[in-house]
Parts: sequence; structure tokens; C-alpha cells
Amino acid sequence: MGASQSTAQAEDKVFSVETPIQFSQDVVNHLSDNLASPEIPPERQSTIDAHIRSRIQSELARLREEEQSVKEEIERALEKENLDREREMAGEESESEEDGVTGSVKSSASLMGDLEEVRRKVEKYHARQSEGLSSVQEKGDAVISCYKSNPTTPLDCWRQVGEFKSSVAQLEQHYVDSLR
Repeated sequence: MGASQSTAQAEDKVFSVETPIQFSQDVVNHLSDNLASPEIPPERQSTIDAHIRSRIQSELARLREEEQSVKEEIERALEKENLDREREMAGEESESEEDGVTGSVKSSASLMGDLEEVRRKVEKYHARQSEGLSSVQEKGDAVISCYKSNPTTPLDCWRQVGEFKSSVAQLEQHYVDSLR
């Protein structure tokens, strides 16, 4: 009952062509040359290269975005950890104040402000110091050049020496005044 239809037929059917197929020698040579040399045509190679470059660029962009998000996440975690640590230290400070011992725990913002203030003071000090020193240096150079130009009569340089002494005295007075 239908069993004959479901069985696979093992017979192979072969068709024979009655007209002979012939290829020219040029076509055969061209095909054999293409098989012998596996070179890819330049147009195809440039297309493949462009596709590979675009995939590499997209992967690079994705990795950079991922790296940036990881950096931001790490920075947030470190900032949170630092704030927690500051809160703990401030909590310890308030407990020690109750015991009669005062601590000086400051936040990062106040420490940065103090650091900036110290930096400004140092720059101001160096600026004042360089102003006075340049004047003294000029007067000293004038004394030296006078002595070199008058090797046999050094007493002729009394004006330059006096100016040098007065500039040194002014610098010393300015320094003493800055300490008060």
C-alpha cells in the first residue's frame, strides 16, 4: 500500500549530450592561468582592503568608547572611596574633639585652596626677590666693569661702589620690612 512510493530509487540517470562541447585554446589557457596563479585582481583586493579597514576602525572606536567608560567608572569609584575616607576621618576628628584632642582633618577642596595660597605667596616672594636682586646685580656689574677699565686707579670707581652699597642696603631694608 504505498510502500513502493516511499522507497528510494537507487537508479542513477545519466544524460548524454549529442553535440560535442569544445572550448578554444585561449579560454583553456586563461582558465589554467587563473588556477595556477591565485592572485586577486586589484579591484577586488582594494574592495577587500577597504572592508577590512572599515571593520578595524569600527572595532577601534568601540574599544575606545569601552575604555573611556571604564576610565570614568574607575574615576567615580575612586572619588567615592576618597569621599568615604574623608568622611571617616572627619568622623574620627569629631570623636577626638569630644575627648579633648583637636585634629585638623581638612577636605580635599580646602587643602587645594591652602596649597594654591602657598603657591601664590611663593611666587610673590620670588618676584620681590628677583626685583631687588636684579638691581643689585646691575650695580655690581657696573663696579666690576669700572675696576676692569681702571686697573691702576681703582679709587676712580667710588661712585659705582657707593651706588652698589646703597642698593644692597635698600635690599636688606626691604627684606627686614617684609619679615615684620
